[in-house]
Amino acid sequence: MRTPLSTYRLQIRPSFTLQDAAALTGYLRELGVDWVYLSPILTAEEGSEHGYDVTDPSTVDASRGGAEGLAALSKAAREAGLGVLVDIVPNHMGVASPPQNAWWWSLLKEGKASRYAEAFDVDWDFGGGKLRLPVLGSDADVDKLEVVDGELRYFDHRFPLAEGSYTSGDNARDVHARQHYELVGWRRADNELNYRRFFAVSTLAGIRVEIPWVFQEAHAEIARWFRDGLVDGLRIDHPDGLADPAGYLERLKETTGGSYLLVEKILEPGEELPENFDCEGTTGYDALADVDRLFVDPDAEAQLDALDARLRGTGSAADYQAMIHGTKRRITDGILHSEVLRLARLVPESPELPNQEVADALAETIASFHVYRSYLPYGKDALVEAVERAARTRPELAQVLKALLPLLLDAGSELGRRFQQTSGMVMAKGVEDTAFFRYTRLGTLTEVGADPTEFSLSTAGFHERMARRQALLPLSMTTLTTHDTKRSEDTRARISVISEAVPEWEAFVDQMQDLAPIPDGPLAVLVWQAIAGAWPASRERLQGYVVKAAREAGNSTNWTEPNEGFEAKLASAVDAVFDVPEVTAALEEFVALVDPYGTSNSLSAKIVQLTMPGVPDVYQGTEFWDRSLTDPDNRRAVDFERRRAALAALDAGAQTEARDELAKLLLTSRALRLRRDRPELFGGYSPIDAQGPAAEHLIAFDRGVLAAGGGAITLATRLPRKLERNGGWMDTFIRLGSAVQDELTGNSYPPGEVDVARLLQRYPVALLVPIS
Repeated sequence: MRTPLSTYRLQIRPSFTLQDAAALTGYLRELGVDWVYLSPILTAEEGSEHGYDVTDPSTVDASRGGAEGLAALSKAAREAGLGVLVDIVPNHMGVASPPQNAWWWSLLKEGKASRYAEAFDVDWDFGGGKLRLPVLGSDADVDKLEVVDGELRYFDHRFPLAEGSYTSGDNARDVHARQHYELVGWRRADNELNYRRFFAVSTLAGIRVEIPWVFQEAHAEIARWFRDGLVDGLRIDHPDGLADPAGYLERLKETTGGSYLLVEKILEPGEELPENFDCEGTTGYDALADVDRLFVDPDAEAQLDALDARLRGTGSAADYQAMIHGTKRRITDGILHSEVLRLARLVPESPELPNQEVADALAETIASFHVYRSYLPYGKDALVEAVERAARTRPELAQVLKALLPLLLDAGSELGRRFQQTSGMVMAKGVEDTAFFRYTRLGTLTEVGADPTEFSLSTAGFHERMARRQALLPLSMTTLTTHDTKRSEDTRARISVISEAVPEWEAFVDQMQDLAPIPDGPLAVLVWQAIAGAWPASRERLQGYVVKAAREAGNSTNWTEPNEGFEAKLASAVDAVFDVPEVTAALEEFVALVDPYGTSNSLSAKIVQLTMPGVPDVYQGTEFWDRSLTDPDNRRAVDFERRRAALAALDAGAQTEARDELAKLLLTSRALRLRRDRPELFGGYSPIDAQGPAAEHLIAFDRGVLAAGGGAITLATRLPRKLERNGGWMDTFIRLGSAVQDELTGNSYPPGEVDVARLLQRYPVALLVPIS
């Protein structure tokens, strides 16, 4: 099996095709990248910018470059010595435009008689033999249907007609009643939907890849990539939605000839991948959370909690566990209630399991889960614990929960299987997409895959986790920014400085609330952190972000019933940043305070991530400063020509300072090149202990195998403002076992005791290599 030493993620879309990626391979090679990593490339909904809404799994998307584009990219990658990793989406298909999806069109046209009826996950009985499609503005809109060119039309929506269901002159409403589908008002999706989907997105319909022929047909083109030597590995999107993730990975391994596989799996603290997952690891959110917490000052927790309590007006900081229980119940009782009701229909009614209480008990169990899902028998303890916790929270449901537990533990039953597929949906929507916009004391902590109650991480704790990563998951990906992160790495690095400047932050928030008030205290904290973290940013970017953040939080406005008055005040606050000089000045003063330390955090987090155990991924463009917010902001076009020219200048001897974005490019290129060209320097992991008054501010580790004489040594600064205020490094030192050279500066150092101030004189980081 070929495995990557590093990857570089590219967002392939109509405006940046596979041919464009092929032209970039020379730059990626010079940067030091080992594999190019592509977003989904199978044919997706026309105009899709992300590609996760695949409509035809048998072809490479023509708008993204087509099969010839993949061939060109693969050829260019091979010539540059690069591998190719591709993101695939086995859980669902895009069905927003039925004519674009032959599987879905067949299902709608032929109903249960369609070959693809088995491929989709439909509860036909609940729909009275029909598939319910929540596309109408209201049920009354059936009177707006038309029959045009042998199709049923609803404005721009097109649907097939069953054979013999229409003759000239028939009323469209009557024709609709004869179909294998029922078009219904969109609000009915919450309670009456009868097909599995991706989260609450009704235009992404789940498919059943656990069925052999469905797997084969959905993966025929993917299999060709490996037969033809075009691709070397796969990233699997949302495996938690599958009926049998372990079985899927086993089949995929076989299909790809034993190739490198990663799963987009979010591991909660202390959780590990199931032993029967035939893959090399995750996409790195767990690593991201560990790195981020190194740069958060633990002494700030009580202060930020006090500010949170004051802004909430509750007298105490938010109780995160109570919050996520509430947000998950909001999801089970709201946008995913159809999924909970489908589970309830699988429970045989009995005196111990009365229908009216079963759905409530199932929802309470899901809300009590502390992980995304179980993979029975793996995760049995988590399921038992969730039921027990639910019974403590809702003692009136205790007997129902007791009767439910053995049914849920039966992995071979449809209920047991489907429950596991459902709990992860609720976790994602209730926590990532709701609570993370409500629990706002420090935005660094509310990132995908993180537990925001873990406020910070000591160097000792970090070293312990890295040693475990090296031992158990040396080929798992590490990352700092993805297409899904709520804030990019440099935005978070600046926000983390707030933990070292709480009085100044509190004063800034109070000033903003006086000058540009947002009538939702916790949301105001989130907004001002984001603006300060991303600044400078355009009005359009910030306006788009704050509306999305407020609607996701769902406290003062939401997606289905926007509060126009509140959103107007929110927009005014953002406008004030640009239009009110006093607000602009206050913002720029605060950014000027935190930016030098944010820059230090950025470089330190980057060097740690690029050299720690695992396979480091660089998200497109983040070799320069990248202060993006949540999607679509983090998927903007990248100026690769500027990066290419800057790298050439560095290689020609151009000098840079720590606060210049060229410093990040220098660090990224030198670390990636070293990992690619000297992999023997990254075979182990050993902490390096600093001695002296500022020892706690140094993160240091040796990636070599001790028996072989050591390897690459990483040094990085943490809590830089506190370090400065306490007098700097003073006489803090480390001991070097041999002479070394810094890859960033070219400076050499002898073995023995060396002052950290000398090692980090130019940059807050160093990458030391033994001099042979």
